[in-house]
Amino acid sequence: MNEQLQSLLRRADRNVTLAQTRRQLFADAGLSLGSIALASMLAREGQAATGTAAESQPAAAVNPLAAKAPHFAPKAKRVIFMFMAGGPSQLELFDHKPKLNELDGQVVPQEFTKGKRFAFIKGTAKLVGTRRTFTKYGQCGMELGETLPHLGEIADDITLIKSMKTDVFNHGPAKLFVNTGSPQFSGRPSMGSWITYGIGSESQDLPGFVVLQSGPRGPRGGSSLWASGFLPTSYQGVPFLSGPEPILNLSNPPGVDQARQGDFFAAVRAMNGQHLEAVGDPEIATRIAAYEMAYRMQSSAPELMDLSDESEATLAMYGATPGKTSFANNCVLARRLIERGTRFVQLYHTDWDHHGNKDTHLGEPLTKICGEIDQPAAALVKDLKQRGLLKDTLVVWSGEFGRTPMGEPRELVGRDHHIDAYSLWMAGGGVKSGYIHGKTDEIGYNTVEDTVHVHDLQATILHLLGLDHLKLTHKFQGRNFRLTDVHGHVVDKILA
Repeated sequence: MNEQLQSLLRRADRNVTLAQTRRQLFADAGLSLGSIALASMLAREGQAATGTAAESQPAAAVNPLAAKAPHFAPKAKRVIFMFMAGGPSQLELFDHKPKLNELDGQVVPQEFTKGKRFAFIKGTAKLVGTRRTFTKYGQCGMELGETLPHLGEIADDITLIKSMKTDVFNHGPAKLFVNTGSPQFSGRPSMGSWITYGIGSESQDLPGFVVLQSGPRGPRGGSSLWASGFLPTSYQGVPFLSGPEPILNLSNPPGVDQARQGDFFAAVRAMNGQHLEAVGDPEIATRIAAYEMAYRMQSSAPELMDLSDESEATLAMYGATPGKTSFANNCVLARRLIERGTRFVQLYHTDWDHHGNKDTHLGEPLTKICGEIDQPAAALVKDLKQRGLLKDTLVVWSGEFGRTPMGEPRELVGRDHHIDAYSLWMAGGGVKSGYIHGKTDEIGYNTVEDTVHVHDLQATILHLLGLDHLKLTHKFQGRNFRLTDVHGHVVDKILA
């Protein structure tokens, strides 16, 4: 161990508090906390980054993200959730309504809108038929819009839910509602956090919950969508960036080699271990695990992001280009992450909020964004299937809400946000293949059969992972909280 660290540890043995010593350690060592104390997750259970750290590991410093047994036998071991931020229009993509085309331009009956709230529609609104053609795919006869030809190729591998319903019509709160079970920025844990809290992770060198982003900007709601809330910070999502350095400040500072970094970790871990034994704060165990994970991720994360070992055929199937920031690249990375044991991967692709001229809304922007996601999303399912991973990997494709069958009553605007009916699809991980669930009325306004609420979706995802949404709870401020709040039922009809 170098002289600087030895001096710091001798200082720790004198009558200086551990908290003061740690602060002085970081100051004297000249290393940023951000370069090591990433709130990623995971550490090998009972195994430290170096021999020195392992020798001083207290019994209480268990790995908070070690794999845990679920409540019952699961059908899925992991989740890839593709979140289309902005509200994809189900009426152009998934829910073909010939009657809506017949009624194009007519005023929507008042009984549909009376007492309803919208983001932009006020008063009278006219119905808008789709300008898109639909085609039936697969043996199941699934009808999909013309901008999703690649999804049509896997129609017999997916479950299409056409009867989704949510409670919230503004983007940020609606995204929070899907991800945390609450529309409020109130510090609730995200779905990925609940899942890793419930069953841990199988990864040894990467976080259990990873977030990948693409599109022109981040999703409304920001990091609250993948935060751990009142759960320990071990369970929060870790955003990865594209490129050779996926996490900022992960690399060693100039002049610090791996051996010296190992000594530093050993010293910090020993001191944190003493503090953990003294006060028993679980956040200290989280910190220890984060240090060790950061140490290992210095080699594992760049290796993950390097797509050069993927075959040309695989990259072409996804439409991926190594080194590029794209949804296609993120789909490849999602597969690589779950192969390495990551439990929950969430891909955010933004710019689905097309408030433009109704022809523009149903035209160029929709064509463009579907072109960005259709091929890679379908390729992900194909790739997982051919590798034998789809059977126990649950894939979900969804936005936060849908779009109204009527246009907004202002010039140069399109369909409004719609909470009473929208569509999503799922694949693998214990859901039926080639199955269409639920129906909406003849203009696509309300669900009329097998309605699936957001809390039902959450309960079903947990169920497929072997978790009872009623039992996966955490006590906070005097009461037990859960992802589904006080609602939710498992959608048995979609289970294989």
